Amino acid sequence: MNTGNHSTVTEFLLMGLTDQPELQIPLFLLFLQIYIVSIIGNLGLLLLIKISSQLHTPMYYFLSNLSFIDFCFSSVIIPKMLVNFVSEKNIISYSGCLTQFFFFCTFCIADCFMLTAMAYDRYVAICSPLIYTTTMSQNTCFLLVVGVYIMGIFGAMTHTSALTRLSFCGNNVISHYFCDVPPLLKLSCSSIYINELLVMLLVVVNSLITTLPILISYIFILSSILRIHSSKGRSKAFSTCASHLASVAVLYGSIIFMYCQPASTSNITQQKVSSVIYTTVIPMLNPWIYSLRNKDVKNALRKTRKGWTLSW
Repeated sequence: MNTGNHSTVTEFLLMGLTDQPELQIPLFLLFLQIYIVSIIGNLGLLLLIKISSQLHTPMYYFLSNLSFIDFCFSSVIIPKMLVNFVSEKNIISYSGCLTQFFFFCTFCIADCFMLTAMAYDRYVAICSPLIYTTTMSQNTCFLLVVGVYIMGIFGAMTHTSALTRLSFCGNNVISHYFCDVPPLLKLSCSSIYINELLVMLLVVVNSLITTLPILISYIFILSSILRIHSSKGRSKAFSTCASHLASVAVLYGSIIFMYCQPASTSNITQQKVSSVIYTTVIPMLNPWIYSLRNKDVKNALRKTRKGWTLSW
C-alpha cells in the first residue's frame, strides 16, 4: 500500500493486552462476555426506548443515542482485540489503523458531549420543570444530538490529520491492543512535539467544554434539590442524576489520566488499564447503570414482555 510521503510503514503489529500465552484464552472469554453483555445492554435499551411510548421523552432520547454511541464505541475496539487473543500475529494496515483511530476518536468525543447534553436536560427538568416541555422540544433535542456527532467527527478529523503528518520508518510494533495516539507517537521517527501539544490542547479544551456545563448544571441542580422540602422528592431527584454522575466520573477520570501526560513519560501498562476502562467497561456498564434503578425503564420492560407474552 502506498502511504505517500507520510510513512514507509504499510502495516502495524498490535501486541495486545498481554504477551503471556496462558492468559490469552481466559482474556478472550472475558472480553467476549463483556462484548456480548455490551451488545445486549445497549441494543436492548435502544430497542426498548424505540418501541415504548412512555419512554419517548428528551431524557430517553439522549439515552438512546448514548446507547448507540456506546455500541459503536465498543464495536470499533473489542472485535479486533478478540482477534489478537486467538491469532499468532494481529496485523492491521496503516490505513486500517488510522480508520480504527478515527472512529474510536469520533465515538469517544461524542460520548463526552452526549453526557453534557444529558446534564443540560437534567438541569432543565429539575430547575425549570414548568418550561421543560417547551425548552427541551423535539427540535432542540435533535439539534443537540446533531451537534454532539459534529463535535465527535470534527475532533476525530483533527487528531487523525495530525497523525498523517508523522513518519513511521522502522519499528511497526504497537504496544497496545488498538491504534491510539500515545503508542503511535512512540513509533514515529519524526518530531512528535506538535502532536503532543495538540493532543493535550484538544483534551483540555474538550474536557472544559464538556465538564464545565456539567459542573455548572449540577451546582444549580444541587441548589434546587436542597430547596425541596419532601425527603421523597429529594431522593427521587438525586436518583435521576446519580447514574449520570457515575458515568461522567469514570469516563473523564480514565480519559484525563490517559491523555494528559506526555507520551514519552507515560507507562504502557497504565495506558492499557485506563483504555480498557473507557473502551470496554464503560460502554458495557452504561445501559445497566441507567436502567437497573430506573422505574420507567423497568415498567416499560415489564409492559413489553407482557405484550409479547399475550401475543404468543
